[in-house]
Amino acid sequence: MRDRLAALSRGEIIGLLLVVGVTLVGGALWYVRSLPQPVEIRAAVRPSASPVSSSASVLVVDVAGWVHRPGVYEFVEGDRVIDALEAAGGPRKGAQTTSLNLASPLVDAQQILVPAPSRGPTTSSQGGVEASGKVNVNSADATQLESLSGIGEVLAQAIIDHREDNGPFKSVDQLMDVSGIGEATLEEIRDQVTV
Repeated sequence: MRDRLAALSRGEIIGLLLVVGVTLVGGALWYVRSLPQPVEIRAAVRPSASPVSSSASVLVVDVAGWVHRPGVYEFVEGDRVIDALEAAGGPRKGAQTTSLNLASPLVDAQQILVPAPSRGPTTSSQGGVEASGKVNVNSADATQLESLSGIGEVLAQAIIDHREDNGPFKSVDQLMDVSGIGEATLEEIRDQVTV
């Protein structure tokens, strides 16, 4: 090895040192960028016309996917999915926002995932039916709810009325609060639904 290094000219040694130096700096940068980054919770920017009430509950929402500034944002009770998208800089060109209910109220610890442009079959949720095939009781329409075992037109409308009057369901067990749904019905549909 020493003989090979001794045979190199001064220019070749400098070039070799530069290559080694660039490789080490590149490796160090890659390592530093691969370390976990702290999650920054940003407050949503509000127009001056809509002040935040001091009694309003703070909601922390993760806006991810095909938006300009994905991240975790703070909102207040009453804010909607459209407000979360605006806080994240809006959807990027081609985002598949049709699978999102933009008018839906935000819920604490919710994640809003904006799907990227479709390049073939999509695995994102379509309306009220998730990629897993489960019906999302917070976004499903009456027809999708009626596809559940034991849920007819009347119970489907009762579920929709309950979420419109009381906000989105936070758990599947909250379906028991809907008039007409008892333990037997809940157990029958538990594996078919999600929130």
